[in-house]
Order: sequence, then structure tokens, then C-alpha cells
Amino acid sequence: MERARRLLEGRVLWNINSTPAGGGVAEMLRFFVAYSRGAGLDVRWAVIAGNPDFFAVTKRIHNFLHGEPGDGGQLGRREHEIYVAVTRENADGFFAVVRPGDIVILHDPQTAGLVPLLKEHGASVIWRSHVGAETPNERVHAAWEFLREFVTAADACVFTRHVYAPPWANPLRTAVIQPSIDAFSPKNQDLEPEVVRAILAHVGVIAADDGTGVMPVFTRYDGSPGRVDRRCVVSRSGPPPRADEPVVTQVSRWDRLKDPLGVMMGFAEHGVVETGAHLLLAGPSVEGVADDPEGAVVFEEVRAAWNALPAEKRARVHLASLPMDDIDENAAIVNAIQRHATVIVQKSIQEGFGLTVAEAMWKSRPVVASDVGGIKDQIEDGRSGVLVADPHDLRAFGEAVLGLLMDPERATAIGARARERVRKHFLVDRHALQYLALLENLSNDSGSGLDGRPGDRGGARARQEPVGGEQRDR
Repeated sequence: MERARRLLEGRVLWNINSTPAGGGVAEMLRFFVAYSRGAGLDVRWAVIAGNPDFFAVTKRIHNFLHGEPGDGGQLGRREHEIYVAVTRENADGFFAVVRPGDIVILHDPQTAGLVPLLKEHGASVIWRSHVGAETPNERVHAAWEFLREFVTAADACVFTRHVYAPPWANPLRTAVIQPSIDAFSPKNQDLEPEVVRAILAHVGVIAADDGTGVMPVFTRYDGSPGRVDRRCVVSRSGPPPRADEPVVTQVSRWDRLKDPLGVMMGFAEHGVVETGAHLLLAGPSVEGVADDPEGAVVFEEVRAAWNALPAEKRARVHLASLPMDDIDENAAIVNAIQRHATVIVQKSIQEGFGLTVAEAMWKSRPVVASDVGGIKDQIEDGRSGVLVADPHDLRAFGEAVLGLLMDPERATAIGARARERVRKHFLVDRHALQYLALLENLSNDSGSGLDGRPGDRGGARARQEPVGGEQRDR
């Protein structure tokens, strides 16, 4: 903390992303900024504005960076014009508050266009990408070519894994900093089992309890007491799960890359439903995430497939849209859902990191997840979770879930080791120290641009190693 105060004296450290709520980036920024300001640092958080056309383009870039087609569109001249126009509108607002010499961390493709504009304004700029693909294809290359003209102006780039960095990033300063969770946030704080049940009964996820009088309460981010008042909108055709019935859960955005449809079909078609377990697919209310125009479409696709299930299987599957009006309340609901789950899954087709995995592991839950992206850096297969090699293999997914449901002792042991792995590697202290090391590295190099001057694109890059250790600096 003292090193950071000396380094940032007289400067503001800005974080800029595309949404104040929904998704892992907003989640991390909330506690990163809070802890930093609590340490006496002038760290601030701003959100860009955009129109539907802009967010359609940036969602396409997001999908392309994962190697996926998304909406099937292209990244051509028209998309470039839309992107640049909205970026310049945002830049005019930031010029009024960002001072020369300030440090700006820009998060993900939505903000990349601001890099050269804020550099010209005199700020030092770090661009942080939270997404990527292990095996780049033509879509990945197209997305990086779209972003290249903007990102190459940055003083440093930060990726979640070394393999996510594009080849042309090699001459840049490049660091690997993996995400983390805040153990004391409303989403991850300890909750007593009776409080968990009270929250879930109130929001309509499980059947009402026996009237013990326990309130659905939690502690807000500022330390004040909070209560869950709103309810989830749950699509179901049968009764809600009883408190003592096993529940398999995935919590994620309504995003094809998270494959909620595959989760449902793997659960329904490969023996899991016959165990008497329920499946809960939970995600944010589609109106509550401004930068994800595909959310409503994906949710309706899942609902249509759910309606087509045989009645006895449909009765065991529940689709929950979580209220987003109060972010702390939403986090408390997610916390309760994860703590109540018997098995938590994250069957992503691609995944930059997957913070929901670390959140579930922290709660000592056994996790079944796809062996993709940053998930494999979190889970040691068979020890702190179960990895499914092919994310499209519904049978293997179903059998992995079934194996944990049928062996509670193994599931409990995996959950205990999962929590310890998160404690060692994926909490905020490690995350903050890595950012500080990057800023110190830039500050110590006279050509870094941290003092407002252009960076030396040929200098040695800031070296950071991922937790897994199997990736090496290029």
C-alpha cells in the first residue's frame, strides 16, 4: 500500500469499462477500486456509453476473439466507422476529467479505441483484455486486426493467459494477470445455511421453508445490513426444489459461449435427471446488462428448448432470471444459489477465465467445467474439480455430474481442496500486487510513458506468470 501511494502520488488511476454491472469485469472493478481507495489511493472507475449498433459491433468482436461467429456479421468499414464514432464521443467526456499524467486502465474491446486518444491527451494507458482463444482461427485474427491500430499505442497490455496475446503484441510490454475474487463481497461472504435457505425461498428458487423466522439478510459492500427484497422470475413447470433435494447449478450470462442450452440437454438426456436432482440455470435479467445485446435472444432459445422437453424432465429444470436493480442484492442471491448447489457447472465453449468457477470453488462446491481457457488454470482435474475435455460432449458432461452426485464423499473432498486453491491463488491481494508490479516496472523504465511520454515499443516487457505456471513468457 505504501509503495502504491508513493508511485501514484499526484496521479489518478482510472479504470474504464463498458458496464457498471453484470459480468466478471464489473465485479472485479468494484472491489479493486474499493480496496484501492480504502488504501488511500485515488483510483476511480468510469463507464463508456454506447448505442445498440456500437454494442452489436463490440459483441461481435468479443465472439470473434473467442473464435466464434456470434451473430454471423463481419468487421468491415461500416463497423469501424460505428466503433470510432462512439469512441470519439466518449473521449470528449473523458478529456474533461482525465489529466495529463494520469494512468488509465482500459478494459476489453469496447474501450480499445480510447487508447490512442487518451495517449495523445497525455495519459499513460494500459489496455487489459479479459478474453481470448487458445487456438486462433480466422475470426480471432480478424478481431485482432480490427483492434490493432488502437491497441498498439498502449504503454502496456495485460492478458489473462500468454496464449491470448496476438503475435503483433510481442514488441509491446505484455503482462499476464489473472482475475481474482473478493472473499468479503456480498457474492462471496459466508452465509449461514438457514440464511441461504431463507434467501432462496424468498426469491422463489426453492420451496418455502418451515417458517423458522430467519430473514433473507446479508452484509452490503459498505458494511451496512442488507435484505433481499426482490424476487427472481423463474420459468418452471413443476414445484420448486425442496431444501433437501440435490440441485445442479450454472450461474452465467445468457451467452452462447456459456452454453446454457448444452447444460440443459446434458442434464436431461444423460441420466442426471433420473437421480432426482434439479437443474437451475440462473442468469441476470436480460434488461440488466447493457453491453450484451444477445442475452435476450439466447434466453429465448433456452426457453424454447426447455418447453420442448418431455414433461417429466421439464419439471426438473428451472430457468431463473435474477434481479439487477440492486447489485448487492443480486450478489447475495448468487451467493446463496452457489452455496446451496450440490454440484456447480460451467460448461463454457470458450472462456477467458471464468470467475464463476473461482466463486464456486471458494464456497467449497465441487465444480464440473469445460477444459478450456482460464478454467484449466483454476481447476486441477480430479483434485479441485472435474474437467470435461470436449465442451461439446454432452454425454461426458452428464457422466461427470452424475459421478459427483453419486459419490458425496468424493464431492466433499474436491470442494474442500477447491476452496484452498482459491485461497492460495485467486484472491484480491495477489491480483493487486501484480498490478503494482506492472506499474512499478513501467515507472522504472524511462521510456515507459508512465510520466506521460510515449512508450518504447521495443523495450523488455513486464513479466508476469500465470498461476498454473505451464505458460511461459514468449
